[in-house]
Amino acid sequence: MKSLILPISFVFLLININCNHQSKNESTSPKTESSSQQSKIEKIQLTEQTRGSNTIITYTPASKVSSYNGEESNSPMSASEWGKITKQAEAIDLSKISTLQSPTTDRYTDRALIATIIITSNGTTYTSASFDSGKPPKELEELYNTIQPLKKVQKRKF
Repeated sequence: MKSLILPISFVFLLININCNHQSKNESTSPKTESSSQQSKIEKIQLTEQTRGSNTIITYTPASKVSSYNGEESNSPMSASEWGKITKQAEAIDLSKISTLQSPTTDRYTDRALIATIIITSNGTTYTSASFDSGKPPKELEELYNTIQPLKKVQKRKF
């Protein structure tokens, strides 16, 4: 009987150690993934359009590309501008931007441009619900206000 207790205890000890080791690894890996996801903003695009007017401003780490009714302009993006924009984008829950409600509906009657923000992060594209230009949903307001002044400066070049 004593000879069986030692091997059985050893087996239980190994099972217990193995289970604890796996649970520790599983609890740490999702945290690592979520923090790396936030820092992988690749591109941010603001589109504003209505009948007869179409503006697309695309921000990447290297450049700002502006298109106003098909006329394109390209300029370099400074690291400080990109850092400011990505900081605002990282504060947003990207999986929910397509469901955010616009505070106004002037775009339904052409009293406002239809605006959309598109964020590409880790190869996945997240598109916001449409909203009136100048009046974004509360959750997108800081990002919109950060990229809006940059858009206005670009627009003057046309």
